[in-house]
Amino acid sequence: MDDSYVLMVIVVLTVATVIDRSALWLAGHHVNLPRRVQEALRFAPACALAAIIVPDLFLENNQMTWSLHNPKLWAGLVAGALYLWRRDMLLTIVAGMLVFTIFRLYF
Repeated sequence: MDDSYVLMVIVVLTVATVIDRSALWLAGHHVNLPRRVQEALRFAPACALAAIIVPDLFLENNQMTWSLHNPKLWAGLVAGALYLWRRDMLLTIVAGMLVFTIFRLYF
């Protein structure tokens, strides 16, 4: 590949990124989303987090596993149940990491 080609790609991608990110910033207050769309967007961070975490609970050594010997699965189940019961995020994180560490070291 030629150096000028690489430089051209970098410049074009930079311009595209600036246009993409600044377009919503410049026109953001002029765009009115319907109320249902605004309500649905409230759940986007939770959906993104679930899409990242849930597959990792079932992967062990890059293989899908439903084994009871999977420490990430046990930690996720305990953390999820504890959060539903207490609604305390710090307690959920500490308990999930504690269960994960215990299962990983001793089982």
